[in-house]
Amino acid sequence: MNKGILYIIVSGLSFLVVNFFVKILGAGPEQELFPGTQKYPGHELVLFRSIISFAISLYIIKRRKLSVLGNNRKWLLIRGFSGMIALTIFFYTIHHLPLAIASTVQYLAPIFTVIFAMLILKERVAKLQWLFIVIAFIGVALIGLNNLFSADNYVGIDYTWFGLGIISSAFSGIAYTAIIRLKATDSPINIVLYFPMLSIPIMSFWCLFEFTFPSGIEWLFLLLLGIFTQIAQVLLTKALHEESAAIITPFQYLGAVYATVLGYFIFDERLSWIVYAGIALILTGIIANALLKKS
Repeated sequence: MNKGILYIIVSGLSFLVVNFFVKILGAGPEQELFPGTQKYPGHELVLFRSIISFAISLYIIKRRKLSVLGNNRKWLLIRGFSGMIALTIFFYTIHHLPLAIASTVQYLAPIFTVIFAMLILKERVAKLQWLFIVIAFIGVALIGLNNLFSADNYVGIDYTWFGLGIISSAFSGIAYTAIIRLKATDSPINIVLYFPMLSIPIMSFWCLFEFTFPSGIEWLFLLLLGIFTQIAQVLLTKALHEESAAIITPFQYLGAVYATVLGYFIFDERLSWIVYAGIALILTGIIANALLKKS
């Protein structure tokens, strides 16, 4: 199998593990899987994830004798800040939205990447790509109509967090654009390091106002969250370095399918038909866009 494709598939599975623990740790003591688990704010989860990621990344960089600050520091900072904002908002959307919706909206990031690559990197966007972008956002609009069609046994949608999820995916698009820009100048591990370098001080300050002290098995959950986030980020960056985004992108969206299945069977998230139609349109638009770029 193509290395880039393998990296992106394993990255998606790793992100699924991360999202599972974010959902568990944000649900509070009433949730059924691990009753009694404390409720953690999203920024605290970002902090724990960042501390673990920083320790692993710094160790690898020192072992390889790489520069800690990297080469293209402007774009490394852009990648770090945009990734931090995107992940923090995303963790909160997982707490407030069904997992399938939070994950699928986050996967709009490559659509924003196409737009930002056109505006910032001056890449050409074919006319047909705009059609697929419109199809993806029609899917977003359908999900937004969920509450008009939902029966009592379906999960409702908080539109504030739905909108913030779209903003999160836009910041992810900026981060992906930065990764593409950094492809020729910096190693994947340097790119990954800038996220925790920036997020640790910012999230530590935020935690002064809201913090939950871990206990028992929650330490293990937080450790696994950090480890699998590191695996997912490194493999995603390696995939973008190994192969063109057009080739690996279709495989990235298996993550939305995983999240939908996990949400349905594990978290009992029953969604209306219009949400599933919206998810299908989003994935159709994104994958068709990627395949068009490949051709």
